[in-house]
Amino acid sequence: MAGIEEILNMIDSQQKQTEDNILSAASRKATSIEREGRDRAEKAYAEYVKKGKEQLERDFENSCSSADAAMKRRILDSKIKLIDEAVEAAVKKLDTLPDKEYFSVLEKLAVKRLSGGEGVLSLSSRDLARVPADFMQKLSEAAAKTGGSVKLAKEPAEIENGFVLTYGLISENCSFRAIIEAEREGVRDTAARVLFGQVS
Repeated sequence: MAGIEEILNMIDSQQKQTEDNILSAASRKATSIEREGRDRAEKAYAEYVKKGKEQLERDFENSCSSADAAMKRRILDSKIKLIDEAVEAAVKKLDTLPDKEYFSVLEKLAVKRLSGGEGVLSLSSRDLARVPADFMQKLSEAAAKTGGSVKLAKEPAEIENGFVLTYGLISENCSFRAIIEAEREGVRDTAARVLFGQVS
């Protein structure tokens, strides 16, 4: 009997040792899995935080760029508005000059545009009614120097101010607004330098 008990005790002891080995191995494996899982989780979290931070930085930079661009657009729009208002004020000032000064401006503009050939100068109905007596004489003298001539049209031109100068089939609208429209960029640049000390 004692031999059987010894054998059973030996089997029991071996079984317990095997169980302990299995449990120990399982515990080590579980610890390893847990550590590996924790490492992966920490890496994933760190990567997530890093990507999130990078995205936030990109979003912040984009927001700053958008805000800066919007601010620059508003400033530019305001400058253009101020320049256009200044141009309108200049047109109004020219249009309301006293007769002598007004026709002096027209004379200077017309003399620059006179050329050889027979020219016809048309004025607005308002200007036609108040044209000075020596206005056309001065223009005729200037036209003669270019080898041409100029006469005043009897019919008014459909313009607010300034004049229309016609040579044959070619007419040039020299109303103040038409001149400014033709030279809009140059006028805006000049106005920007005067108003803001720079070109807009």
